[in-house]
Amino acid sequence: MSATTTLPTRDRPAEPPRPDRRTQSDAPGTGASRRAPEAGSAAYASARRLTQLDLLESESILVIREVATELERPALLFSGGKDSVVLLHLAAKAFWPAPLPFPALHVDTGHNFPEVLDFRDATVERLGLRLEVARVQDYLDDGRLRERADGTRNPLQTQPLLDAIAHHRFDGVFGGARRDEEKARAKERVVSLRDEFGQWDPKNQRPELWNLFNPRHRPGEHVRVFPLSNWTELDVWRYIEREEIELPSLYYAHEREVFRRDGMWLADGPHSRPRAGEVFETRRLSYRTVGDMSCTGAVESSAATVADVVLEVAASTLTERGATRADDRISEAAMEDRKKEGYF
Repeated sequence: MSATTTLPTRDRPAEPPRPDRRTQSDAPGTGASRRAPEAGSAAYASARRLTQLDLLESESILVIREVATELERPALLFSGGKDSVVLLHLAAKAFWPAPLPFPALHVDTGHNFPEVLDFRDATVERLGLRLEVARVQDYLDDGRLRERADGTRNPLQTQPLLDAIAHHRFDGVFGGARRDEEKARAKERVVSLRDEFGQWDPKNQRPELWNLFNPRHRPGEHVRVFPLSNWTELDVWRYIEREEIELPSLYYAHEREVFRRDGMWLADGPHSRPRAGEVFETRRLSYRTVGDMSCTGAVESSAATVADVVLEVAASTLTERGATRADDRISEAAMEDRKKEGYF
């Protein structure tokens, strides 16, 4: 399904600023204070100064455009989580007013939050995107994968992802990973080469000097591209606030039946049930990151708006993955081990 769809105003990329050519007589109001600052003046320099979010946005759009022009069949990972939503928003800006020239890809573990899947499908429909879904459940049904003893399916995403890349012949995949999320992700370049087995070698990475990105690869290899590498969690939320980007409702404070395990509040659901000694409680909370219901914890929160979330994140001393992801606690090198095998 691919069609040119008009974006709602809040998602529509802002047009580039144009010089104000109005004279004093046709500008609203009267007096010299209504005139546009003259070129070369201190007021003009102040008005044209880019903010941190402007610089991050420009860098990400540069990465998306530059790399997409050198790839033949790219795709964009889109799960409905906040980082992938921001990445999709930036990609839409990068190619506006043309539609996105590549499809979205989601690896569905079968343990996703229903709110996130509904949001994913609504977003894809609204933007007229083509969505490819690789389902972990299909691999479990035919025996290619087995359920883990701990019940989490996040580590099981690797094989469906690699198979989807091979099946659709994607030579590059854009993802919303950031360096501040986790120490293994902090090691990775913006453009990351994967070998013919989809594996990542942290000791064999290309230099990226002067914003020169190299997505070239041999047949059978592909690249992973991370335009949000230099963003922080706070940057993401400030950008969501500035751009008025919609997110799934579970990112904001709401009441939910949860139980306590390993210092985290896990949601009640078909894939996350309390064990002996664990009891349900009704708490007002929100989610800082979105993964499987079986391994993603919530945090107690009263943040009902984006501005509230910005304040909470600014005051936090833990990253969102460090605070709420059980799958990262399997070992000290859990994320790096998964990435070496082909995980995002």
